[in-house]
Order: sequence, then C-alpha cells, then structure tokens
Amino acid sequence: MDLRAAWLQLEPGVPAWERTTATGVVSHRSAAELYRIGHLPVDAHEFTLPSRKQTRRHDVRLHRGPVDHDIVTLRGLPVTRPSRIAADLLADRADLGAIAQVIADALRPGFDDPGSISSAIAPHAAANGLRRGDGIGLLRWLPELSGDGDGRS
Repeated sequence: MDLRAAWLQLEPGVPAWERTTATGVVSHRSAAELYRIGHLPVDAHEFTLPSRKQTRRHDVRLHRGPVDHDIVTLRGLPVTRPSRIAADLLADRADLGAIAQVIADALRPGFDDPGSISSAIAPHAAANGLRRGDGIGLLRWLPELSGDGDGRS
C-alpha cells in the first residue's frame, strides 16, 4: 500500500486509470520487492521517470531513464521487468551477489528469460572485468556469486 501511495503521489492530479508509463514506473529495489525476487534491503520507494522530477518525500528515490519498454503491469502497478531491474542495479553498483540472486529468482519461475537478461546486462560486462558487451559471460558469472552457480543460463 505504501508503494502504491508513493506512486500515486508522483502525479496527484492524474487518476490511476489515466496514467501512462510517463508518470513513473516502479523500478530498482522496489521492483524486485514487488516481484518478490532477491533479498535487497528496500529503504525507499524507487521509481523511474522519463524526465527529471523532484520529490520532497524522504522515502522516495527517483531515477531518470527510458520507460517506453521493459515495463509490465504487476499487482496493478507499472513495473520494470527483471532484466531491467538487474541492469538498473548494476548501473547503481549494487552488491553483485544480491544482483545475482535477483536474476536467479527471476529465472526460476520464468519472470524473464536468459536472453533478455543477458542483453540488458551486456553494457555492464566490461565494468565487471569481462569482455565489453559480454552479457552472456556476465550472466554465467553472476550466479556463482549467489551460490546458485548451476549454469542454467
């Protein structure tokens, strides 16, 4: 309920049924929590918007980025897909083991597929010591960090 209230407060004058992704989507740790994947601590409600916006709420963190793809509706809220969650967390330099757990938890029930995840995380391969654009290598390496290194990618 708190997450939904924070989302509604992003654009208080726009009813929920008239909103588009341009009014903000649940992302990052909040999206992982909504999917119930991973074990990342959530200390703020996180949203991505296509343009810069500020909030006075101390419990809301806003990110700027594209919201025209990798978005689904989950529990009545627009939310980024797990492949995007992983890429966003890598960009934020979150704990690699925690990101690996998010990916492993997303793959088991089929919330996302290995191809989508490897494509989304490919831009972060070089920053993690792999060949530039090697999303498949990064996808294979990350589960080893979570103790889920069974090579199912």
